[in-house]
Amino acid sequence: MQISRMMRYLFVAILMLAIPASSFAGVFVSVTIAPPVLPVYVQPPCPGDGYIWTPGYWAYGSDGYYWVPGTWVVAPEPGLLWTPGYWGWGGGAYIWHAGYWGPHIGFYGGVNYGFGYFGSGYEGGYWRGNRFYYNRTVNNIHITNVNVYNKTVIRNVTVNRVSYNGGNGGTHARPAHFEQLAARERHFEPTHMQLQHENGARGNREFLASVNHGRPAIAATSRPGEFRGHDVAAARPDGGHERPADRVSPRPENSGRNISRPQMSHQEAHNNRSAQPMRNESRPEPRGRMDSAPHNNTPRPEAGRQRESAPRAESGRPHENAPRGESAPRGERDSHQGKGNDHDRKGR
Repeated sequence: MQISRMMRYLFVAILMLAIPASSFAGVFVSVTIAPPVLPVYVQPPCPGDGYIWTPGYWAYGSDGYYWVPGTWVVAPEPGLLWTPGYWGWGGGAYIWHAGYWGPHIGFYGGVNYGFGYFGSGYEGGYWRGNRFYYNRTVNNIHITNVNVYNKTVIRNVTVNRVSYNGGNGGTHARPAHFEQLAARERHFEPTHMQLQHENGARGNREFLASVNHGRPAIAATSRPGEFRGHDVAAARPDGGHERPADRVSPRPENSGRNISRPQMSHQEAHNNRSAQPMRNESRPEPRGRMDSAPHNNTPRPEAGRQRESAPRAESGRPHENAPRGESAPRGERDSHQGKGNDHDRKGR
């Protein structure tokens, strides 16, 4: 009986060693050496509707740091967003804080992963009901069966590729109020595909920082675990002047359905006088911020509906990030031209 129990404990211990420690938030991982800088790469095209971009990161294994390529992942369920993991300095070591799925974006160390993850919140898109709306300004969208909008992201951050928070040379970001609230919500672990993706990178020596010197041959993929094919992106030389993972491949002008395109802010309109404003439109709030209570019964937008006039954007946040309510459309006022009286009389 005692031998059987010991064998069972030994089996559990071996199983835990076989699983990448950085995949689970409950496993403590600390390293005394800072992770390498983030590589520069082009985001592969989005493979389909419902895929959420998860940026690449440096994980740590028995052979040191290794790169886990950024990839598009199907969300576990509609309404969930991905908060990336990050390395943070504390207690004399760099500690890994694993990423997770949740209804709002939490704190990820102020690390600028690019493609909507610019250090705080998420500017890459938002949920509305069970449909995801992609910000085509920061995402590589070629397909036409997804909902898209264009929103210019104005950010004033130092251009660097630092991959950790705190310590010597790290970011100095601290959790904002909405990020503190998101930390207390229910979280979901990485999906099975994400775990397989990390396992595949862990078992490939080409991803080791000691082998690729911080420039992995495969920096990003279109789907988890697919490290070959035309939809993979290699790290690019940056020359010290480019932002990490912050470039998008050229896209067709008419790709995607332009549904719910938000109106430009006053600052954006000032920077782009040539842009024609759209009526009855509202600029969506940054995703992941818990500024208002969610509306769970927000109706789905009608796709493919055409009107003679310019399309009206549907305001409001979807699902967990829904707005307080959509404003009623304003009717167009008809201009009424008054008719003058005829003062000329005919003579008899």
